[in-house]
Amino acid sequence: MAIYTCGHTTPDSDSICSAISLAYLLNEIKREAIPARQGELNPETEFILNKFSFKAPILKTQFKGEELFITDYSDKGQAPKDIDEAIVVGIVDHHKLGDITTSTPLECWIRPVGCTNTIVKEMYDYHRVKIPKNIAGIMMCAILSDTVIFKSPTCTNIDIKTVRELSKICGIEDFGALGMEMFKVKSQVQGVSSRDLILRDYKPFDMFGSAVGIAQLEVVDLSLFDDVKEGLLKELEAFRVENHLHTACLLLTDIIKEGSEVLVSSSNIEVFEKAFEVKLENNKVWLQGCLSRKKQIIPFLEPAFK
Repeated sequence: MAIYTCGHTTPDSDSICSAISLAYLLNEIKREAIPARQGELNPETEFILNKFSFKAPILKTQFKGEELFITDYSDKGQAPKDIDEAIVVGIVDHHKLGDITTSTPLECWIRPVGCTNTIVKEMYDYHRVKIPKNIAGIMMCAILSDTVIFKSPTCTNIDIKTVRELSKICGIEDFGALGMEMFKVKSQVQGVSSRDLILRDYKPFDMFGSAVGIAQLEVVDLSLFDDVKEGLLKELEAFRVENHLHTACLLLTDIIKEGSEVLVSSSNIEVFEKAFEVKLENNKVWLQGCLSRKKQIIPFLEPAFK
C-alpha cells in the first residue's frame, strides 16, 4: 500500500512542497509514496512548481483506509474529514502540537523552526539521501515563503543554514531575489474575489471550544488593498456567519513595512481587543512587527478564549 504525503486544507507553498519532497525521500528509502493535496494551488505555489517543472500533487480529500504521512499541520481542523478512518503513519510539522491522535505508534518529526521543509531536509540528511536539484529548489522556495525571506520571528538559524545549503544544490545563488519575485506573485490581488482572497491562506482553529478562522495575505505593498478592503471586511463577516465561527481574522501583511493590518469579524470583538490590548477602529487595527500568524497571533488570541 502506498503512503500518501499530504498537507493541510487550503494548502500553501510549504504544505505542497513538503508533500512532494517527503514523497521523494520515502520512495528513495523504499517506502512507496504519492504526494497529494487537499485543495487548489495559490499563485505563489503555482509559480514555484512551474519554475522547477513540477506538476501539482494529486487532489485528494478522502483517506479512509489509506496510509497517510501528514505534513505541515497536526490540528484536526486542517485535516481531511475522514482523518479518524485513515492510517496516520507519520507527522512532519513546525507548528504547535494539535489534536490528531492515532491508535498505533507513528513517526514524528516536529521542530520549532520556520518551515516544514527545513525539517524534511533534516530527514534527508538523517537517511543520507541526495536531494535532486529541482527538489532542492522547491524546498528552498517554501522556506523563503514561510520565513518571509528570513524576516519572520519564526525564522531560525537552522532555516537560514538550510536555505544556503539548498541554494547550492539547486544552483540559485541569489535566493533573496527569487524570494522577492515570489512575493510579487503573491501580491496579485486585483481581479480576485474577496472570498478567494480570504481562502488563499486560511486556517481554522478550535480555541477552547470556540471556532476561530485566521487568514493571511502577504504583499509587498499594503496599498494594494486600498480599493478592496471594505469588500474584504464584508465578506469576512459573511464567511464567519456561514461557518458558525466565533471570530474570523484576516491579516494583511506588508513584508516591507514589517507589520500587519488585521481585519476582524467577531460575535464578541472584546475577546480580540483583550488578547492584543488594542481598540479596533471600524473592525481594523495595525499591528507593527506582526508577520507571523503562528507566533504572533495564535499564542495571544487562544488564551483569551479560556
